[in-house]
Amino acid sequence: MADIKVLLKDDYLIREKSESTEMYYLKDGTLGVYKIKGDQEVQIETIYSGEIVGEMSFLDKNPRSASVKALTDATVAVIPREQFDSFMESLPAWFKALINTLLQRLRKANARIKI
Repeated sequence: MADIKVLLKDDYLIREKSESTEMYYLKDGTLGVYKIKGDQEVQIETIYSGEIVGEMSFLDKNPRSASVKALTDATVAVIPREQFDSFMESLPAWFKALINTLLQRLRKANARIKI
C-alpha cells in the first residue's frame, strides 16, 4: 500500500531540477506544472485527479524537468522507486524497452518546445 501525502493549496510537491526518487498518483485535487522562464514560473500543464505526476524523471532518473504545486488542496499516493523497481523486474524486456523508447522520444520533443 502506498504512502499518502496531503498538500495544501500552493504547497510544492516537486521542484524543477531536483532528484527524483518518487512518482505520485493524484487521488484528489488539482496540481499545476510550472517551468522557470527568466525570473518567473509559468504554468504549462494542469494535473487532475486520477493522473500520475513526476513519472518522466522517476523512470529515466534524470533531474525533474518542472515544478509541481497544488492549485487546490490535494492528496497524492506516493510510489517509491524501490517498490516500482521490484514490480519492473517481473516484466518482460520488451516492455521495459518500450517504456525507455517512449521516454527518450518525449524528452526530445520537450527539448524542442519553447515556452
